[in-house]
Amino acid sequence: MSTVDTTEDVLRVGGGTAPEQLAGAIAAAVNKGEPPTLRAIGAAAVSQAVKGCIIASQYVAATGHNIAFKPGFTNVDINGKEITAITMRVVVD
Repeated sequence: MSTVDTTEDVLRVGGGTAPEQLAGAIAAAVNKGEPPTLRAIGAAAVSQAVKGCIIASQYVAATGHNIAFKPGFTNVDINGKEITAITMRVVVD
């Protein structure tokens, strides 16, 4: 399930996130002029994030936007334990 963390302006992606719903959230944010950053922890979550990005690029192409994704790493504190997460920042051309 993806959720918007408004304190960090991040879409959190999990292994069970539906790629089509994630793509819709990405496209809506891009159309508002607020491209999001995605954060995923674990192989399944990263896979869903990549699928969502691919679908989102098709959604926004219909509105004349071209988007790309800049990958990176971030550290996240979960229950007092620091874990490395993958981030994907949406960039609008």
